[in-house]
Amino acid sequence: MDERSLAPPRLWTVFAAYLVAFVAIVALSLVAAGVLRSMYPDVPDPALFDGLPGLIAGGLASSMALLFTVALFNRPLEPVLLRLVPGWETGRALAVMVVGMLALGQSLDSLTMLAGLGDKGTLAAMRGALADAVGPELFLAVFVIGVLAGSAEELFFRGYMQTRLGQRMPPVAAVLITATGFGLLHLEWIHALLAFVLGLYLGWITEVAGSALPAIACHVINNALFTMLAALVGTVGGAGPNAALLVTSGCVFVGSVVWLRRCRTW
Repeated sequence: MDERSLAPPRLWTVFAAYLVAFVAIVALSLVAAGVLRSMYPDVPDPALFDGLPGLIAGGLASSMALLFTVALFNRPLEPVLLRLVPGWETGRALAVMVVGMLALGQSLDSLTMLAGLGDKGTLAAMRGALADAVGPELFLAVFVIGVLAGSAEELFFRGYMQTRLGQRMPPVAAVLITATGFGLLHLEWIHALLAFVLGLYLGWITEVAGSALPAIACHVINNALFTMLAALVGTVGGAGPNAALLVTSGCVFVGSVVWLRRCRTW
């Protein structure tokens, strides 16, 4: 089935899907909190909901909500309608896209640390929850935060939302609106701002490749590495190391974007 053979959807259905996704995330998160409380009745609330069990339960809840919303609004349920088919990207191009994603993520992380915001917000809480996670706990965290959450978020935002918006408006507008929605869904302002910037890059490579698969790969690898590094290594501190990381990762990111732009014109 070719997505171009279907009539473009009305814009209000795309924004309705976003609202449904938000409500579903809240509802399933409340259910997950109730399940956690019943499973660990003697654990204090801060240790339970701010720790690793709460992080994993929240990741499961949000992922299930996004997958449910895609299944509800994407009709017919065909992979091509979500751009879940290979685009022009080669193995080398996909590797460069992933490197660009990791470099951008490190740049943003170093900027956050240099701005004195590294110990504030959702990401700091996530690092705290992941600290010292090992064995089965770490494996489960990598699966939920990396594979499941990364895939579900890209399936909804780049696969569904950006694709549908792009059928009614220019690609630049579709990428910008989708990235904004992606950022707002993270609620806390630091995490939301970082997610917005990452969403711009993920939206761009989706349009460049003509497929949402590279964005899924980039998001999954980025989240999985973040989870493992937070558990096994911790946060890089100090102005000097972060400044060096910022310069290095910034150059790598710019180089990746330039290479991809030139590669696409071949």
